[in-house]
Amino acid sequence: MKPRTVTIGKRGLCAAVIAVGLAVAAGVPAAASAAAATTAASTHYTGTLADGTIWIADVPAQWNGTLLLYSHGFGPLTAADAPDPTTQAALLAEGYALAGSSYDPNGSEWALDAAVSDQFGTLAAVESTVLPSRPAHVLAFGTSMGGLVSALEAQQGAGKINGALTTCGIVGGGVNLNEYQIDGQYAIAQLLGSPETQLVGFGNDTTAAATAAALTADATAAQATAAGRARLALAMAFLNVTPWLSTSATPVPDSDPAGQEAAQYNTLFSGAFSIMDFIELGRVSIDQADGGNATWDVGTNFAQALANSPFKHEVEALYREAGLNLNGDLATLTANTTIKADPAALRSLISTSVPTGRLEVPELDLHTIGDNLVPVQNENDYRHLVDQAGDGGLLRQAYTESFGHCNFSPAELVAGVQAVMHRVTTGHWDNVATTASLERVATALNLGPARFTDYHPGPLTGATPGPGTRFPGGW
Repeated sequence: MKPRTVTIGKRGLCAAVIAVGLAVAAGVPAAASAAAATTAASTHYTGTLADGTIWIADVPAQWNGTLLLYSHGFGPLTAADAPDPTTQAALLAEGYALAGSSYDPNGSEWALDAAVSDQFGTLAAVESTVLPSRPAHVLAFGTSMGGLVSALEAQQGAGKINGALTTCGIVGGGVNLNEYQIDGQYAIAQLLGSPETQLVGFGNDTTAAATAAALTADATAAQATAAGRARLALAMAFLNVTPWLSTSATPVPDSDPAGQEAAQYNTLFSGAFSIMDFIELGRVSIDQADGGNATWDVGTNFAQALANSPFKHEVEALYREAGLNLNGDLATLTANTTIKADPAALRSLISTSVPTGRLEVPELDLHTIGDNLVPVQNENDYRHLVDQAGDGGLLRQAYTESFGHCNFSPAELVAGVQAVMHRVTTGHWDNVATTASLERVATALNLGPARFTDYHPGPLTGATPGPGTRFPGGW
């Protein structure tokens, strides 16, 4: 696909670090900043696809023959070719060319209906008008919602890309995202607030914000009593909220259920614009993209949903302390569901925003274990999906011991790129995606902290059956 316009200009690279999404900014040592400031000049390009998508590209003077196709996360439809300036500088210094797009600027910020095609259109435009020759290798690289985009590219990328790096990705897919969020919100309204609280079909940001405010008020009031805290812990289990305070270096241990609940409450509801606010306003964009409500709770068995949850121990302990009947509350939740999905909207969400697990190229996923927006348990669900599709040998997953959404240092991200490059160029993962290897490479880069850790996430609470299943409350 040919771009309609192309502009070219030299530019220096900024050495500043920016926060990605809701991440806690990663520290970068002075040596890394100095290296970024002295990065060799690159050439910046921009263009426009036929649907209005803006693309950008940066090509270093000493190009190594590999192009990184970057997919940005949920939010403004603005073109980006790297997650932050310091990571961009480091990748350009290693010789990688970078490209990425805005996605269709006329669509929803939940841009999954067009993102993959816009990214591949960007790839074609950059290959045909910018690069001096066809790339030897192309790697997809995505952040958050863009991590889902890169996972979808990995299952559609044969002949276009050679590998994928997915970071903090919504790899559990859009249906699971809707479902675990509605389960938790419904539990707050049903057990702690008003069952009449509007939970879907907002239509506009004002209505969504009002629901977020109502649920926040319910949660705040619940903190005053043992019964309220127990029931809120149940709701937050369905929401898969990390029990990690932003001020702590580690999560609250399982031996402290009360501390876990307090940390989860702080994570979900604190701040002028909280995670709960983000969830409700995000639902407006998903509905816009799919033409209606793709969310349901009818048919959900809440006892079954909690049974394998990694938060079950915390919930049971707090219910015992409060003298409440957990089975009774779970039965109440199961009995009073009313929300049904619009069949056409659900079909749209499944077709655009749910991975099949059938990979065509190797993929490495990176996730912070304290992700406060896209729960790390997404990776558990995705691993099972890819294994069921028979492509488990192509997938590797690695974790950093850090709090926050997409809170990776440039060192951790560049180490991930290098691991995928090894797999692409040799045909083997060998040990490059292990915790020890990633930690060693990231440390040597001197681009910020290296926090890789051995970790195996628990199940995604409230996960739906896999693709092809008839969804209750859907159709």
